[in-house]
Amino acid sequence: MTDVEIDGAPEPLRDVIQRWPVRSTRDIHRDDWVVALRADDVEAPDGTPLEHERLVVEHPGAVIVLALDDDDRVFCLWQYRHAAQRRFVELPAGLMDAGPDETPLDVARRELREEAQLQAVDWTALGSTYPSPGIISEIHHLFVARGLSPCSRGDFVLENEEADMSTGWVPFADLYAAVLAGEVADGPVVQCVLLAVAKGLVRQ
Repeated sequence: MTDVEIDGAPEPLRDVIQRWPVRSTRDIHRDDWVVALRADDVEAPDGTPLEHERLVVEHPGAVIVLALDDDDRVFCLWQYRHAAQRRFVELPAGLMDAGPDETPLDVARRELREEAQLQAVDWTALGSTYPSPGIISEIHHLFVARGLSPCSRGDFVLENEEADMSTGWVPFADLYAAVLAGEVADGPVVQCVLLAVAKGLVRQ
């Protein structure tokens, strides 16, 4: 691991787990779904209270799958997202909402089956990223799936925005170009595509 000098002191060039004391917490919104919003009264490690409460969106995390066939085509989804008021080009993805015994790879297999009606033989972990750690606890686990074959989605039913989504195969080179041009802007898609190229997992 590499250290860098910041203000005369060494700092590791990696993210480090750290927990500042929480003096009190209160729920702003919580229901029986998986996401909640709370406000924490936080103090610095030296005991100094922070000036304002810190809002935290609790989120169980999600998994995103870059599924590639033998011709390096990517299985993509086109889905409306209300918060952004856009129809995004996306990849099969889903929440880690089935409990602590379900691993990210379990979720990846489930979401590929439910959203794409595909199963994969080969799985490669691309990495894990935090989309907006200043406000939300969500973590994204990114995977590449290869060795694809059709399968049934079982008793899973597409509802709401999912019922409206389109699906199709896109050459990876076209998706890569769309990402670089800013035409595809869904964060997990951008990260999966760029990491797959950076790690040499897709031919260019």
